[in-house]
Amino acid sequence: MPAPKRFSVKRKRVCKFCAEKISYIDFKDGKLLSHFIPERGKILPRRISGVCSVHQRQLSEAIKRARHMAILPFVAD
Repeated sequence: MPAPKRFSVKRKRVCKFCAEKISYIDFKDGKLLSHFIPERGKILPRRISGVCSVHQRQLSEAIKRARHMAILPFVAD
């Protein structure tokens, strides 16, 4: 008889911006924004990045502005 499966308890992710008490996400900070964009150039969703809903909206707006200002790429090469 196989052993019963044990479910691992997953920790809830803490928003990086809430933990560091960042109230405004600056679109000119390409290094910070690049952590939330994979190689393909898409914006990571909340469930993967672990950002709260308020900061996810600010983050997506900042990424879109940075793309428009040519700080971040629209798509990968």
